Amino acid sequence: MPIILITNDDGVHAAGIIALSNAMKVLGETYIVAPDRERSAAGHSLTLDRPIKAEEIREHVFSVNGTPTDCVTIGINKLLPRKPDLVVSGINKGANLGDDITYSGTVSAAIEGTIFGIPSIAFSLISDKDYHYETASFLATKIASYVLEHSLPFDTLLNVNFPNIQRQDIRGIKITRQGKRIYENSIQETFNPWGEKYYWIGGGRTFWEHGDEADMEAVQQNYVSITPIHLDLTNHSALTFLRDRWNVSDMLGGMDETV
Repeated sequence: MPIILITNDDGVHAAGIIALSNAMKVLGETYIVAPDRERSAAGHSLTLDRPIKAEEIREHVFSVNGTPTDCVTIGINKLLPRKPDLVVSGINKGANLGDDITYSGTVSAAIEGTIFGIPSIAFSLISDKDYHYETASFLATKIASYVLEHSLPFDTLLNVNFPNIQRQDIRGIKITRQGKRIYENSIQETFNPWGEKYYWIGGGRTFWEHGDEADMEAVQQNYVSITPIHLDLTNHSALTFLRDRWNVSDMLGGMDETV
């Protein structure tokens, strides 16, 4: 029977991870290893400045006082009976589209699973209220089952975003590329009672790049967006361009001169 590691960045008690865990039980033996509280926008961070505690709060459910990445690496190496066959992260309460994936703890957990050579999927539901977890969890099971059967390309994870609608209103699935999101006026200034200035990051107006293959375009049209994310961050076309066009020896000009 497959073993499935389930995590998130919204915390071990979040409604999304409970819905995802219940759905994944039809596919295999499930283990939840998740942060003890919300760790949204934690990115791919590891806790190195203190010990980490993992507490089994009920059977196969572990609460960890660390980041989503901590949860995956500790789960794989210490808590599970063997290496899992699949890592699933979510269901996140909110989108992880475009550039947001670089901040996302949900996606970073799937990145960590991929680093360990395990097929990994990040699931997110695009809403800020009235979440249709029943739609997302049903579709997550279909996608996870397919990945268990067919696996994934090397060093590649899936970033999946669901429109927040009823199941019958889903138009289908699109394989998409990562889009582009730009925030305007997203850093606010505020002052404490003593007049000291502080900054609050978040909010502001959002501008999206649109296009037929972009993740945001798909979900706006009521499709499930599946974006393959590759861990190799090398820009290979730029690599070829720079090797052909740049004279790197010029950069070292004057290195032998006395300063």
